[in-house]
Amino acid sequence: MFLKCLRPDKVTNAMQDFVANNLGQKFIEPQTADLHLVFRDSSAITPLIFVLSVGTDPAADLYKFAEEMKFSKRLNTISLGQGQGPRAEAMMRAAMEKGQWVFFQNCHLSPSWMPTLERLVEQVDPDHGPRAEAMMRAAMEKGQWVFFQNCHLSPSWMPTLERLVEQVDPDHVHKDFRLWLTSMPSPQFPVMILQNGSKMTVEPPRGIKANLLRSYITLNDDFLTSCTGKTDEFKHLLFSLCLFHAVLLERRKFGPLGFNIPYEFTDGDLRICMSQLRMFLMEYTEIAYKVLKYTAGEINYGGRVTDDWDRRCVMNILDDFYAAKVLDSNFCYDQSQIYHQLPPTSEHQAYLAYVRGLPINDTPEIFGLHDNANITFAQNETYRTMKDLLDLQPKTATAGENRDLAIEKLANDVLSRVPKPISLALVMEKYPVMYEQSMNTVLTQEIIRYNKLLNVIHTSLQELLKAMKGLVVLSQALEEMSKSLFNNAVPIMWSKAAYPSLKPLASWVADLIQRVEFVQGWVDNGIPNIFWISGFFFPQAFLTGTLQNFARKHVISIDSVSFGFQVLKQSMKELTAAPADGCYIRGLFVEGARWDNATHVLGESRAKELFTDMPVIWLQPEQNRQVPTSGIYMCPVYKTLTRAGTLSTTGHSTNFVFTIEIPSSKTQQYWIKRGVALICALNY
Repeated sequence: MFLKCLRPDKVTNAMQDFVANNLGQKFIEPQTADLHLVFRDSSAITPLIFVLSVGTDPAADLYKFAEEMKFSKRLNTISLGQGQGPRAEAMMRAAMEKGQWVFFQNCHLSPSWMPTLERLVEQVDPDHGPRAEAMMRAAMEKGQWVFFQNCHLSPSWMPTLERLVEQVDPDHVHKDFRLWLTSMPSPQFPVMILQNGSKMTVEPPRGIKANLLRSYITLNDDFLTSCTGKTDEFKHLLFSLCLFHAVLLERRKFGPLGFNIPYEFTDGDLRICMSQLRMFLMEYTEIAYKVLKYTAGEINYGGRVTDDWDRRCVMNILDDFYAAKVLDSNFCYDQSQIYHQLPPTSEHQAYLAYVRGLPINDTPEIFGLHDNANITFAQNETYRTMKDLLDLQPKTATAGENRDLAIEKLANDVLSRVPKPISLALVMEKYPVMYEQSMNTVLTQEIIRYNKLLNVIHTSLQELLKAMKGLVVLSQALEEMSKSLFNNAVPIMWSKAAYPSLKPLASWVADLIQRVEFVQGWVDNGIPNIFWISGFFFPQAFLTGTLQNFARKHVISIDSVSFGFQVLKQSMKELTAAPADGCYIRGLFVEGARWDNATHVLGESRAKELFTDMPVIWLQPEQNRQVPTSGIYMCPVYKTLTRAGTLSTTGHSTNFVFTIEIPSSKTQQYWIKRGVALICALNY
């Protein structure tokens, strides 16, 4: 607790040291599952259960183990899901008879057979289901293995699976029969199977070291030397590919600085890239880097990437790993020279020894990120750990009267502070729709949106206060609202009518008041000289209105107009008038970098300075403008720090606003890997 108060970013490291000193180093080292040990303790009547975590898949390990045990042709696999239950039952019955293995994946995903709704679903395709049961029965007879995946997806079929396991009689089941199951933690999973089975937890490897070890432990010397005539190049590019895979996986832990969306890249993506790398090296005389980058970045890994800015990031990272420079045996991937190529004569054991010698905790440098990214990640991890520990503590009842008084006081306070809706009729009279001034329409639309939100807030708070006095019924929605107010969270009914925001309730209310004051100031004093872009409900409409004004003023097509950008040296006080064309905007924050006022370019963040204010920017509409090819960074602007939102038809997140060209003395790739973006609103 003392360390958490002083350095919350170091709590996780201290916990690792504590575990290593008291339990041993092996408890903090990455572990690989040894299926031989698990299998040795199993029997035909003992299910083997993989308890999954997000981003894990033990299927490849089991397939390899089945080959080693000469059971690859006697392993029956099914990934459970809707309509797969009866098929799994048939598969299991057959396997019990024949002594086969049955592998049921994702048991948590299987639909239920018992509730009426699930029975209706079964009737849609009654013939699709019995295969799993038949598979298991056949495997029991023939002494085969059965592998049921995703058991958590089939909660209704769990009673049937439990009944099948209960029917496993050692006197009538082939001794070679094995039932393998994978499932996420699920309350529907049969307790009897859990109690009688052998359980293995499967967690994704954490860190570059663990991911590299997972990749290389499945390889051997035969594979490393399988690329005849280009063995050295294959070894170097293979290591580079595995490191690229590890970097992509680990960038997710940094949140939006890593990727806008945390993609579930899998071992299958890496394996297909390995196969293609070997194939292209053998087929082409020269190393086809362009082909390798396209297949890996745009298809294998890029096929999972739905956000255009994330795809840009993946391709730029890949440029560092699929390049001629990595063929140098002395090449280092970071300035600290921790991650480097091995001599071409290195065998499989040498690679494993090198990987096992890597540090457990990675520095952000290998990911192309600033050290501040590690601080953010470590703090978030500490807060998550502490929250989990608090959730495990016994809950104690609090005085209901004190709680109600606190909620009532807060509701009255918010009600008194939040402004009343703005008179739309007066605004439309003062700012009528005009062809030459699109900003009048923008203002009207903003007021309509804000008025809707303000009405929801005032109405709901008044209803809540009445309910607390017993004047009206306390509905479920009002009950949820009271819980949110007590927890300093924005009620769901408010956020549904509001703009995207990550702020807690107190900050959210203060921000809302500022936004309404900005709009009211516009109404009272006319079009502002500098627009607070963060104060718009829908900033894209404001940007379009600015372009429309320019196009109509100069009588040109709006399709030929786009923004140029100029970061101004003048302060807000010095800008006493609006520009002749375009507009001035303020209120943006830089994440992942900072604006250097001395050099007037994008610069490195200062230590522990996670966000910095951006100066006033002049948006200058221009006709047929050519985008500069150098000296700038194409910086995305987002509404909130999450950056992610619903994917729109443009390929961008709905959180995305537009792109600003920021002057830079470094390459685009440098800032792309840094995850630099402009943010309209922070989370405090």
